[in-house]
Amino acid sequence: MAQLARTSFRERIERLEADSLSPPATRSYPAVRAEPEADSDHRTPFQRDRDRIVHSKAFRRLKHKTQVFISPEGDHYRTRLTHTLEACGIARNVARALGLNEDLTEAIGLGHDLGHPPFGHTGEEVLDASVRAHGGSGFRHNEHSLRVVDVIERLNLTAPVRDGILRHTGPEPPETLEGKIVRLVDRVAYVNHDIDDAIRAGVLRFDDLPRAEIELLGSSGSERIETLVVDVLRNSEEAADIVQGEEVGSAMLRMREFMFERVYLGPAAQAERPRIRRMLTALFDYYTEELGDQQRVVDWLAGMTDRYAIREFEKLSVPQGF
Repeated sequence: MAQLARTSFRERIERLEADSLSPPATRSYPAVRAEPEADSDHRTPFQRDRDRIVHSKAFRRLKHKTQVFISPEGDHYRTRLTHTLEACGIARNVARALGLNEDLTEAIGLGHDLGHPPFGHTGEEVLDASVRAHGGSGFRHNEHSLRVVDVIERLNLTAPVRDGILRHTGPEPPETLEGKIVRLVDRVAYVNHDIDDAIRAGVLRFDDLPRAEIELLGSSGSERIETLVVDVLRNSEEAADIVQGEEVGSAMLRMREFMFERVYLGPAAQAERPRIRRMLTALFDYYTEELGDQQRVVDWLAGMTDRYAIREFEKLSVPQGF
């Protein structure tokens, strides 16, 4: 039987990347980690990061964390996990088409929301307010996502993956083009799939959607994603950066603003907001007093799934039988 591999795995990957990746793409080697490790003989450093994220407890909990709708009855609503998988798939497609590093893009995409608390954006806002009320600097899910992989799960990820996770949102863009893809695609994914879920839930009707934006971007989620991806590819190739065109980018921004007004901050979401605020605030205050360690409380609450937070609140609020 002929020998299958005459060179080392790293040598073959480096040769493949030299031939196939665009000049500005991030190379897989050398791996830069806080704690140096020997390279794997069958996975690139970014593939190892991806696997560590997927096998983490924080990743598994995403399946029971709200994306938009709290504890939906239907089986087809997105969760934080399905959002992550959808965003990751789109991001890999963009990276492949631009000749960038797919493995790095995938690892960032899978890890970007690991630190998101329960109950979606409302949960993040309540946790931020609670931390500030107790003298802290606030809570941001992207910063906590980095804490999850660095401190809580101790995954020892590579520097480009850590940077992409931290900067997938916030004022500073990621250092790599792959990270910039995830930052942009995160919005592309959630704006479009949240429209789908809002219509399914009866919060929106298709006729409520902004007509000019729908005519430009497309009537269905798949059409809109295709329009947005093609626009990103065309403009990024010309700019040697990850950018949208003015017309399509502005339309997506207006669609996002519409979703904030009608869905994320709309009457349906606001109806649950006082209950979520009351529940998470009570949990935060109680355990801060009990434990005396604000960071431990933040780590614990942010790691909760929706249903676990509800159970913990019931323990404090409902009389327990003997």
